[in-house]
Amino acid sequence: MVKILVDSSCDFDKEEAEKYGVEMLPMEVTFGDTTYLDGVNLSHKEFFEKLIESVEIPKTSQINEFRFSEAFEKLTQNGDEVVAIVLSSKLSNTYNSAVKASKKFGGKVFVVDSLNACIGERVLILYALKLIKQNKSASEIADELNKKKKNIKVLAVLATLKYLRKGGRISSLAAFTGELLSIKPVVAVVDGEVKLVGKAIGSKKGNNLLNQEIEKCGGVDFEMPYCVAYSGLSDTFLQKYLKDHAHIWQHETNEIPTYMIGSTIGTHVGPDAIAVAFFKK
Repeated sequence: MVKILVDSSCDFDKEEAEKYGVEMLPMEVTFGDTTYLDGVNLSHKEFFEKLIESVEIPKTSQINEFRFSEAFEKLTQNGDEVVAIVLSSKLSNTYNSAVKASKKFGGKVFVVDSLNACIGERVLILYALKLIKQNKSASEIADELNKKKKNIKVLAVLATLKYLRKGGRISSLAAFTGELLSIKPVVAVVDGEVKLVGKAIGSKKGNNLLNQEIEKCGGVDFEMPYCVAYSGLSDTFLQKYLKDHAHIWQHETNEIPTYMIGSTIGTHVGPDAIAVAFFKK
C-alpha cells in the first residue's frame, strides 16, 4: 500500500488530511512567545485574526529530520511505502530534512520536492491521490509527480504591499509608494520561488493581469486538479473575481474548488489576496 505524507504548507488542516487519508506534518508558527501547530491548534482563520492584530510578522519553522523520521517510521511499519510531497526546496530546508530522514528506510520512502507551496502544492497532492487510485507504485507516483509538477501554475493578486515590507521583501519606500498609487502586484511561483510578474493600478486591472498570465501559459487543463483561494477573513474579492471572469470557468466546470490560504504564504501576502492554481494545458 502507498501512503501520502504532506506538510501543512499545502494548507491542509488536520480534518482535511484525515478526510483524504494523508499524513500531515504541521509547520510551527510563532507569534511573540507563543508557538502553534499550523492547521492543528491554529486554524487559517485564527492565523489571519492574529496576523491582522500583530505588529510584527510571525515566524514559521521548517520541519526537521527527526519529525520526518518519526512519521516515516509510523507509516512504513506495516511494510507500506510512502510518497512525501513537501514545500519547495527553494523556500525552505524542509525538503532536505525529509530526504535525509528517508534514507533510513531502505527505499520505502520517496520524497518529492513540489517546487511549490500553498495551493500549488495542494493540486500536486490531489494528483498523487488520483494516481493511488490507479494502483501505481510509490516509485511510479514519485516519477509522475516530478514530471507533471513542471506544468503547475500558481498566480496571485495581492491587495497590499504591507506584509512584503514587514517581511523585508521590499523597501518601506516602495511599499508606501505602492499603497499610495493603489498598486496591486501579481505574483507567481516560478521554478520554486515566488516572483513578481506584474503590477497594476487597482484591483480590476490586477485581475485582468492575472487572466493575461493564465492565457499566456495556454490556459487551464481541466482534466487535472485545479483550485482557487483567498487570504484573510473574507472571500469577497475572490467571489467578485470569479463572477467578473466567469468565461474562464463556466463552460468547463460546474464546481470551482475554493480554499483559504494558510500561514506559510499568508505571512507574506497578507489578507485579501486571491490566487489560482492549475496544471497548464
